[in-house]
Order: sequence, then structure tokens, then C-alpha cells
Amino acid sequence: MEYKIVGQTVPVVEVTLNKGETIYTQSGGMAYQSEGIAMKTNARGGMMKSLGRMFSGESMFMANYTAEKDGAMVAFASTVPGAVVPVDLSKMPNGITLQKGAFLCAEDSVNTSVTWTKKLGAGLFGGEGFILQKAEGTGMLFLEVDGDIIEKDLAAGEVLKVDTGNVVAFDPSVTYDIETVKGLGNIFLGGEGLFLTKLVGPGKVMLQSQNFGEFIGKIVPHIPSSN
Repeated sequence: MEYKIVGQTVPVVEVTLNKGETIYTQSGGMAYQSEGIAMKTNARGGMMKSLGRMFSGESMFMANYTAEKDGAMVAFASTVPGAVVPVDLSKMPNGITLQKGAFLCAEDSVNTSVTWTKKLGAGLFGGEGFILQKAEGTGMLFLEVDGDIIEKDLAAGEVLKVDTGNVVAFDPSVTYDIETVKGLGNIFLGGEGLFLTKLVGPGKVMLQSQNFGEFIGKIVPHIPSSN
């Protein structure tokens, strides 16, 4: 498999496959393809894993694209302005934990599953619910990022506090928790909400410069209403 990322504002990843190779995405993720690509949609991993994907923000069914000849190409597009980030899981034996919505597509040798936050506070107030995703395997994984990607390597015990929704992914060695914003004035007037995501190293953390859900929330009040 070979790939290239095309475009900057709303990029796509073009994946070139040899005969028999497969890449999968959630339903509706494909942008365009060449001849020689066969599509098959299924509940990848069984019904229970499919239900878990639904709760983590992905579709229940996955679309699998398999090359019927060498050099067949299929492309997957991001849904909002941002970046497509390639992750080589063969270099990450423990896998990677993802926020819901970060998964774009992956090679057939990559397995995705739901993972539960370990602490009640993170699940209730973290903005991502109790369920995150874990990806592991030996192939390429492609993530969809809102805005620009920011990568941090945290030392053991190093703390990074992040606005809810700006976390993309992190190593399993990173502890994920929620911290309450201190001070009533900061809570009611600071504009950042009640909680921050607290990430504690060691491990790598990927952040996104924009939270598209928050962006939508800011423009909705300015949309003209017919009422």
C-alpha cells in the first residue's frame, strides 16, 4: 500500500493498493476511486463491536475497499477544514487511544474497538462520553483532525490541561482525567466551561487547534431563522 495526502484546506488521502489489499472506512467516507476497487459493507468485528462504534460516534457498518488489480486507487476525504494525519501502528505496539470522530480510514490489518474511560469524572464530563476508541495492529491508520495538528511528548508525570474537545489521540500510557476550573469568576465569565481535560504523561498526545463542534455552536445563533 502507498498513500499521499492531497489538498490543504479539506484534504483527502489517496491510497494506492496492490491486488488483494483492503482499506476500510465508516460508511460514506469514500470520496473517489479508480477502476479495479471492489466495495463490501459489513459489521466489521461483529454486531457487538458495531454497536460500540455507534456509541463512540462512528457508523455501525464499515465500508471495505479491496483492490482487484495492482495500482487501484481509492480516496477518503476529511469532513471539515483541517488535516489528515497518518499513523503507523507497526511502530506503536500498544496501539493508540482516539477521541470519537477522529478515525478516517485504516488498513485491514488495523483493528478498532471501544475503550472505556477509567474514571467516572472523565466519562461524565469529558465531552467525549464514557467511550473512546482504541486502534491497534500493524498497518496504517489515518486520523481526521479539525484545524491543525499539534503533537506533544509528555515526560513521566508531566501534566497537560486541554480544553474539552481538542484532544485527538494519545498513547495508552497517558492518564486521562477531568479537572474542574477553579474560581466562580473563571467558571461563569472565562468562557471555557466548567472542566478541562487533564492528560498526564508519559506518552505522546495529539491535539487539534479547532473544535468543530464548538465552532458550530458559535455560528448557530447568527443563522437567520424563518420564524
